[in-house]
Amino acid sequence: MSEDRPVKADLRETYRQQLVNSIGGWQGALITAIPTTVFVIVNVTAGLKPAIIAAVATALVLTGYRLVRKQPVQQALSGLFGVVIAAIIAARTGQARGYFLLGIWTSFVYAVPFAISMLVKRPLVGLLWEFLDPTPSDDDTPWHRRRPLLMAYTWSTLAATLVFLARGIVQLRLYGDKATGWLAFARIAMGYPLFAIAAGFAVLIVTRARRRVTAA
Repeated sequence: MSEDRPVKADLRETYRQQLVNSIGGWQGALITAIPTTVFVIVNVTAGLKPAIIAAVATALVLTGYRLVRKQPVQQALSGLFGVVIAAIIAARTGQARGYFLLGIWTSFVYAVPFAISMLVKRPLVGLLWEFLDPTPSDDDTPWHRRRPLLMAYTWSTLAATLVFLARGIVQLRLYGDKATGWLAFARIAMGYPLFAIAAGFAVLIVTRARRRVTAA
């Protein structure tokens, strides 16, 4: 039993580090924003094909920069993959707004498991949080049977669901209006900033709930 605990602790630390790297902080947000900005500017000034080439080239340069500096590259690599797929879609549709379809679809797809997890009373934020950092307990009562925790994780998961839905709905409307410039603005403005707000909300209410549970 004691041998299992270090293994679980190491596994949690590995996943925790991967999660931090996937978020990427302000550098991750910058890596995501720059290729999109370049795409829109070049599309306006030179056309779709040069814009596609410029966006992919920018993503490659940013990925290479992080590799050279030996920084975490998970965010950069996932961003590069996203830019390449978005560029392929734009090329196939022959429209600049096609560049944003992947992000729109992804937002709606992400919202589904978050919403379902609330319906079955196993909110995803709670599953992830309790795996990475289990709430201290003197008994074996699971977290989803502790009302304060369940409610806090449910509200946090709802916030994440609304973020994904807001991104998808707003950008889909702009896509229908063929507002490519506003699509780029919405993608950047509703990316990391909205995530930071939802994460801050989750930390606030979950921390309070955990204090109530451990103090009881």
